[in-house]
Amino acid sequence: MRRRSLRLRLARNFAGFGALLSLALLVVLYFSVHDLGQHLMYETLLAEMQDYQSRLAHDPNAMLPSTLTLSGYVVGGRLNSAAPPPLARLPPGRQALELNGTPYLALVGDYAGQRLVFLYNRSLQQEREHHFLYSLLAGMAIMTVLSAIGGYWLASRVVAPVTDLATRVAAMEPPGSSAPPPAASHDEIDELAHTLDRCFTRIRECAERERSFTADVSHELRTPLAIIRGAVEVLEGDANLNSGQRQRLARIERASHDMADLTNALLHLARGENQSSAEPPPCSIAEVARESVEKHQTLYRDAPIDITLALDEDIQLPVDKTLASVVVDNLIDNAIRHSHSGRIDVRLADRFLAVSDCGKGIAQAELDRVFLRHYRGSASNGAGIGLSLVKRICDLSGWRIEIDSQPGQGTTARLLFA
Repeated sequence: MRRRSLRLRLARNFAGFGALLSLALLVVLYFSVHDLGQHLMYETLLAEMQDYQSRLAHDPNAMLPSTLTLSGYVVGGRLNSAAPPPLARLPPGRQALELNGTPYLALVGDYAGQRLVFLYNRSLQQEREHHFLYSLLAGMAIMTVLSAIGGYWLASRVVAPVTDLATRVAAMEPPGSSAPPPAASHDEIDELAHTLDRCFTRIRECAERERSFTADVSHELRTPLAIIRGAVEVLEGDANLNSGQRQRLARIERASHDMADLTNALLHLARGENQSSAEPPPCSIAEVARESVEKHQTLYRDAPIDITLALDEDIQLPVDKTLASVVVDNLIDNAIRHSHSGRIDVRLADRFLAVSDCGKGIAQAELDRVFLRHYRGSASNGAGIGLSLVKRICDLSGWRIEIDSQPGQGTTARLLFA
């Protein structure tokens, strides 16, 4: 079935409702008028018969009524009048008959051994009823047309927001989109559905391009990072390096480790979003925390930082080990960067992992924004990516992260496992 405009469909429904309502009123009014007319004619016949009987009681030669619409006859007895033959066979009561093509209502009664027949000519009444019926039909047609016009106007008001929404969404389409063009349609809802389909197609394309870009870049960066780390290891084996050169090499090595962790996180995030239905094998959070602490103790062996690890229990979670390592590494690395010296406590307890430092702390006004991408606090020297990446991985894994900090007293990052 060909789809039509919503305005026309609503107008058609309003017109149909108006026509049905008018038809119901027409039937009720017509038959009410018809019954009322017959009742009045019979009342007139009864009044004339009673009047004639009253006059007949005083005057045996009283005249029967004889007009264009009303006439009376006596059938049988001494006052027998020249009545048409069909009247002689009428039983007492109310009758409807036709004489010589003219419709009549008859009232038949017995009086003093004689049968009285009074007739009422219905021709004029039928003509009035026909005129009344034509008037009702004309009113029904007018009511239907007005309902259609009103329905179309009301539908235009109702559909206007839908049409406006479809226009706005269509205007958001960038040039060169591969989304299929909308099919020709006069249906506003159908047009909106096609426009939203195209919008969702563009969104899926953008998300797919982002995932592909993230995966490709992360994969391609692994090779140059491996070359950098290999070159650093070779240079560290040179006995002729002085302490300043070794410190610079250590910074290069730490940066390469950070880039490798970030690359692995982005790669696993891209894979995890593309294959979210496949649940990874259980991962030991205690092992992840132990490896992260050992790695940072090695990377910052020359810094005045003391990293302690307390494992109250081991937690097995269905999460990719690389993603879990990125989260823990970032929390420990942030604690080290904001402490410069002192003690870093890493504790794994019942359903949570806490990393505490004794650094400068974070102002209360900045706590609500630390997870925003590229946000850097007043005391931060980072790029503003680490905590936003941690928050993204936590959301993907169903974890919750909390930051508790007091300026001048240090910061505690608590990772709550679901």
